[in-house]
Amino acid sequence: MDHPVSLRRNIPALQYHGQNPTDSARVHKRILIVEDETSIREMIAFALRKADMEAMQAADARAAQLAISEQVPDLILLDWMLPGMSGLELARRLRKEELSREIPIIMLTARGEEMDRVNGLEAGVDDYVVKPFSTRELLARIKAVLRRTHGDDGDGVVELGQLRIDGPAHRVFAGDNAVTIGPTEYRLLHFFMTHPERVYSRAQLLDHVWGGSVYVEERTVDVHIRRLRKTLEPWKLEDMVQTVRGSGYRFSASI
Repeated sequence: MDHPVSLRRNIPALQYHGQNPTDSARVHKRILIVEDETSIREMIAFALRKADMEAMQAADARAAQLAISEQVPDLILLDWMLPGMSGLELARRLRKEELSREIPIIMLTARGEEMDRVNGLEAGVDDYVVKPFSTRELLARIKAVLRRTHGDDGDGVVELGQLRIDGPAHRVFAGDNAVTIGPTEYRLLHFFMTHPERVYSRAQLLDHVWGGSVYVEERTVDVHIRRLRKTLEPWKLEDMVQTVRGSGYRFSASI
């Protein structure tokens, strides 16, 4: 049965559980569940295994960091209220560490207020699931975040709003229309479409799109942002590239 998650809390001992090795051939994604209530962890782990995903478990921030150091997950389900260190603080730390800064994070929380969501997004959280939730909803959100952050849906295709990137063909489409786009704008668009609704500074975009070992002035980002907007202008999609004053740029399907 697809039961809603209870808000009842207790603090179990530290745990770290992986998928049964005999099932490894059919596991596609590895998910780390960071949740201090055993019943919730086990319920989510069961649902993940039914969906052919590997379930790793940690009861607090320390156990989560140890698990990541031993085996990097494809996605982290992170409870807001953890003993010792909050999920919000752990998210901030994970975003600062090279090993974990690119791992997508979904926050599990009973805090559904707008300011809480804003605080989470600023800490680097990719999505929210508010308790109580069903495992069906959670799996749908996991798959959606994996599609966005891993850059494809299994076929090398990225879609957001009216835009679609065909990765294997290295082509962009607005609806059914092919879009002529330069190589740097392509990389910039691909990054934006796989990381939507988050604000990135010029320095962060340089690191992600150009690479940390390449010396490019931050002003270069503005030039390519203008080119990308001009590229999308014929289809009235240029406003998907949004300027966030004093912070950087955000890509959003909400225009």
